[in-house]
Amino acid sequence: MKIRLLAGLVVVGLAAVGCGGATVDTSTSGTSAPAAGSTASASGSAGTVKIAINPWVGYEASANVVAYLLKNELGYTVELPEIKEQLAWEGFETGDVDVIIENWGHPDLKKQFIDEKKTAQVAGSTGNKGVIGWYIPKWMADEHPDITDYKNLNKYADLFKTSESGDKGQLLFGDPSYVSNEEALIKNLKLNYKVVVGGSEAALIKGAQQAQEQKKALLFYFWDPHWLFSKTDLVRVKLPAYTEGCDADPKKVACDYPEMDLDKIVSTKFAQTGGKAYELVKNFNWTNEDQNAVADDMTNNGMTGEEAAKKWVEANTAKWQAWIPK
Repeated sequence: MKIRLLAGLVVVGLAAVGCGGATVDTSTSGTSAPAAGSTASASGSAGTVKIAINPWVGYEASANVVAYLLKNELGYTVELPEIKEQLAWEGFETGDVDVIIENWGHPDLKKQFIDEKKTAQVAGSTGNKGVIGWYIPKWMADEHPDITDYKNLNKYADLFKTSESGDKGQLLFGDPSYVSNEEALIKNLKLNYKVVVGGSEAALIKGAQQAQEQKKALLFYFWDPHWLFSKTDLVRVKLPAYTEGCDADPKKVACDYPEMDLDKIVSTKFAQTGGKAYELVKNFNWTNEDQNAVADDMTNNGMTGEEAAKKWVEANTAKWQAWIPK
């Protein structure tokens, strides 16, 4: 697992982790960092803030903009440890994570870490509206208009067969750590399909672009906000409408994903002692279009996260100045 430092001399070691309940190693080397909001260190930093980086570029866009402002407007050192969703929540307990800048629901983790252990707190909405769904390239919807209704997917299963899916249609998935109801949906909707894990956001993007450009069949899991929708024509497959509580039992889910108001999660310690850094995180709020602009620069225009954040900050002064604590 890599750690990216935006400033300061701190070296933090996190053990390589994977899915399945691995824990965050708390070993450190080098000089200990002051806590966020603490008295300025000898290096002049106002303190250190650790923002977890979850594995999708929209998340990274939000994290980099907040990190840029923490560093350049408030004088903090910022660490960006790459760590997957559930492990980031565990990091609140060990002190390895102060902030999850974009949370997609996770009522189970909120119950565990906010209600029961009380090691985490909600720090308000990001302003982003998130939707997960199943998509196909537009050419397929043009040639087979009824394919966009899940009730007709079995009729077209042969189009989606791959070497990995065998005699079933393939539903391409991304990073195994992502929020997913796919296995339950296929079973409960009696679909002749198999989930095939592509392994990453990049695999989904490449598959979607090739499918539309080369008129290949593809059914895949994806989400909005994402810059991909402005560059590749995709059509969402209509699943049974979401109703309150229809996803309460993960094994019995037979409905679409809800639109989510994405929120920020912070450690209780950071909320209590993070000072101006916590206030900035709490105030951070932007649109899907804002996030997509930064994510697009990071993915398609050759910019680092810090460069893309700087570009957005310089063009949106009025917006981010409202986030800076007085």
